[in-house]
Amino acid sequence: MCGITGWFDRAGERAPDRSLVRRMTERIAHRGPDGEGFLFEPGIGLGHRRLAIIDVAGGDQPIWNEDRSVGIVFNGEIYNFRELTRELEALGHRFTTRSDTEAIVHAWEEWDEDCVNRLRGMFAFAIWDRNRRTLFLARDRLGKKPLYYAEVADRQFLFASELKSLLVYPGLDRSIDRQAVEDYFALGYVPDPKCIFSAVRKLGPGESLRIERGGEVRPRAYWRPRLAPRPAMGEEQAASELIARLKDCVDVRLISEVPLGAFLSGGVDSSGVVAMMASLSDDPVRTFNVSFGEAVFDESRFADMVAQRYRTSHASRVLAPEAFDILDRLPDIYDEPFGDASALPTFRVCAMARTGVTVALSGDAGDELFAGYRRYLWHLRESQARKLLPEAIRRPLFGALGRVYPKLDWAPQFLRARTTFQELALDDTEGYFNNVAVVKDGQRQELYSRALKSDLGGYHAINLIERLMAEADTDDVVAAAQYTDLRSYLVGDILTKVDRASMANGLEVRVPMLDHTFVEWASGLPRALKIRGSERKFILKKALEPFLPHEVLYRPKQGFSVPLASWFRGPLRARLCEAVASPWLADSGLFDQNAIGELLSRHLSGRSDHSQPLWLIYAFEGFLRRVVAGEAAGEDLAAASY
Repeated sequence: MCGITGWFDRAGERAPDRSLVRRMTERIAHRGPDGEGFLFEPGIGLGHRRLAIIDVAGGDQPIWNEDRSVGIVFNGEIYNFRELTRELEALGHRFTTRSDTEAIVHAWEEWDEDCVNRLRGMFAFAIWDRNRRTLFLARDRLGKKPLYYAEVADRQFLFASELKSLLVYPGLDRSIDRQAVEDYFALGYVPDPKCIFSAVRKLGPGESLRIERGGEVRPRAYWRPRLAPRPAMGEEQAASELIARLKDCVDVRLISEVPLGAFLSGGVDSSGVVAMMASLSDDPVRTFNVSFGEAVFDESRFADMVAQRYRTSHASRVLAPEAFDILDRLPDIYDEPFGDASALPTFRVCAMARTGVTVALSGDAGDELFAGYRRYLWHLRESQARKLLPEAIRRPLFGALGRVYPKLDWAPQFLRARTTFQELALDDTEGYFNNVAVVKDGQRQELYSRALKSDLGGYHAINLIERLMAEADTDDVVAAAQYTDLRSYLVGDILTKVDRASMANGLEVRVPMLDHTFVEWASGLPRALKIRGSERKFILKKALEPFLPHEVLYRPKQGFSVPLASWFRGPLRARLCEAVASPWLADSGLFDQNAIGELLSRHLSGRSDHSQPLWLIYAFEGFLRRVVAGEAAGEDLAAASY
């Protein structure tokens, strides 16, 4: 795992600004503490920071082909590099290292842009082909590794693994993208390909970018998840094939020349990955867990069950809000506003794991692939209910009921019908957006200033969900929702959270369930194997029954969340009040300060739980103060201890 940066002259072959590229590369030194390397030629400058995992002795970058006409800087891991190496050697290519990076160089020579289709792994890389005067960038299919880019003055093109590297360029326009603000407060993150700054973009998952002198900057999609149904299979066959495929995906991710372990939250997915690792390893698996003192947020006892069953070398720690000295450093780590509060424990578990290993496997993506989120079941049932009445009757009827029924947040679930009525008045896409929205439409409108609402010009964050639902091209509402999450929530939230938190600690995280072959297989399974009655992730749990305790498999889902509501009324109250009163929020002109103050007052009084919108406001204030104003420039991201 590493970090990459680059400068390219789209107008000609001016001498690269070596100082700029070096400073850009230094800003992401945390991604690669084991060394740095550079490529400088007329019109091009590439930088690399290395976290040595494979071919520790000989894999320094940039890496070249035989005649040094093609060079690469690479962030990621290619798990099929040995097979690729043998194939390419048979085609006449000569290798000088044992690294996976060199396989990409020769794959480019052999297959040009189609080289990405031969790679199994996670990656973001930049290839400079001197003979063709071409710069080629690519990002892995699921977006596990990030890549930002910007076109700046005089047809200069910049790119980097993290936004902070681009901010080194003094002339970069830091104007905030108003649509990205709407997306952030609706979804909790800024979705690809947008960036919080209008002048910057992200290369999307499964996209590549070929740039030549004078040519356009136009990303090309080379992969999308496919929802084509697979041939019918019974439960036993599906369960057996699932385990075989999962074990293979874990096995290829055990390649490492440095210590390796796993996160073990106690949930189904991470426990399943640890079980596969234990079956493939002669030595005890090293596992890591962080938890909270509040029982509703604590899964550690389930992690302990799995650790004991497989005799792992298990490390666990209980976190308290007083331990979050990292809280004010999150804007420095994420660069853009990031609204997932589980970034806090994620950073801590990465820091703890790094004390013992350099590579950790995670169980991410099980919920997206096997319909594990509660919202999938709700979405299905709401969709089925909507079909009982024609839209011409349903919309006005339930819309009126939703307006007149009292909002009873304090009442038992069965009395809180207002939200249900409102949901039934919507169509399926609107309903799903309402399910995933962190801050609902009405509340966002209250928080926004008149200027921001005017600048948005009618733009609404649902536009992203509408586009992805249409792109999914399926009549299965659950499959469409899963596809949408794979292309938005998984990339913008889950993978971003883990990449930045792990890289800030010099830790590589590998995600077996996001092997593209596993994703393609799981995406083709029928809904009946994912949701059975009220049981979500049905076939995954069924397949793991021989490997995991019943209590781990069949219990209410908790998720990796934090007790924000009580913390904001207690130990984090002063920090929250200070952020809400910050001049950075007021001076941005984006918010109605009176509405924010009222939101804070209602939460602190205990009348309502507004912890989620308040956390988004808190994180946005930190972004304005530390990133936009440059307060954090040059600081060491991993300075805090775990």
